[in-house]
Parts: sequence; C-alpha cells; structure tokens
Amino acid sequence: MLTLHDYLPSQNGWKARVLFGLLNIPYRSRLVSIFEGESRTDAFLDLNPAGSIPVLELEDGRTIAESNAILTYLAEGTPFLPTDRYQRAKVMQWLFFEQYHVEPVIGTLRFWTLTGRLEINQAMVAAKRAAAARTLAALERSLTDTLFLAGKEFSIADIAVYAYGHRAEDCGFVLADYPALLSWFDRVRDAIGSGYPIYPYSDDPHSAA
Repeated sequence: MLTLHDYLPSQNGWKARVLFGLLNIPYRSRLVSIFEGESRTDAFLDLNPAGSIPVLELEDGRTIAESNAILTYLAEGTPFLPTDRYQRAKVMQWLFFEQYHVEPVIGTLRFWTLTGRLEINQAMVAAKRAAAARTLAALERSLTDTLFLAGKEFSIADIAVYAYGHRAEDCGFVLADYPALLSWFDRVRDAIGSGYPIYPYSDDPHSAA
C-alpha cells in the first residue's frame, strides 16, 4: 500500500489527501511531527533530502517528494491529468505557478499570521503581501473566461492552486475583490466535495514553538 508522510495542517499535504480521495486510492498516512524536528531526522531525510512534507512512499520503498509531483504521479492515466500535449502543458504551467507564486507568498503569509510570526518576519511582510496581491490579480484575469485553470475540465492544477489560494482571507486579503476567483473557488469546492477538512495550526501543540 502507498504511504503518505504527512502533516495535517499543511495544505501541501491536503492536496495529496484530496486526490487520494477523488481517485478512491487506499493509502496509509504517517504523520510527521514537524515542530518536534522529526522532518530533520536522518530517517526522514532519507525519504526526502529537503526535509519537507508531504512525501509519497511507494510499495517498493521508492519515494516522491514535492506535493505537485505527487499529484502528477497519482493522476497519471486519470481525467485529472490530460493526455493532450497542450492541455497537459497548461496543467504543468499552473503547477509551476502555484509553487512560485501561491505557496511561497500566500502560504507563507498564512503560516506567519496563524502562528503569530508576522512580527518577527516584519521586514518581509510588505513584499510578500504585494506579491500575493499580484498573484490574486493574475488568477482573477486568468479565470474570467474559463471554468477551470487549464480549460473546461477540472484537473490537478485546480487542486494545487486552490489549496492555499482559497485560504488567502486567513492572511487578510478581501476575496470579494476577485469575483471570477470566488466563482472558481465555488466550482472547485463542488468538484472536490466534502470530507477534506482544513486543519488549523493550533491542532499541533508544537506550532508556536
């Protein structure tokens, strides 16, 4: 059976949980105590030298790190990853966009906000907020005339960008300013369905350490 090395409050881990559920693939979940340093142990670094979660461990012991790489692996041969060359490239475009423009800015601001770290990172907050505003504006422009990011069909690109994107209000952004984005959030939420909770950092007793 596949094993997902995970940390529940992470939206990167959430992406994989969602796709596992949508594809009805059974897997084991092994929770990693991030704030206790477990992701920096030799055992975990053997799984992922970068020391981050999630990590997908295959049945034969091989591993795949980086959430969007995991999505791509799981989605191969399914409707969530197109076979058409252009459509597949568009999905990859948005996966790369998410890791450059969404997770490092919205994800980071959200983490700082929810764990009381804004003050100690104050020197970087303004630049992060400006970058996040540009990201939301880019998504608004892109979603004005399309149902989903890569076209008419829901894909792993939507799961990836939605994960942290729809939590932008957690770090102070007014999403009512982005009507096309809000409509897309509704479509993605409907496509995903229920059963995939967002875990607050307060669920981890070490999150304020």
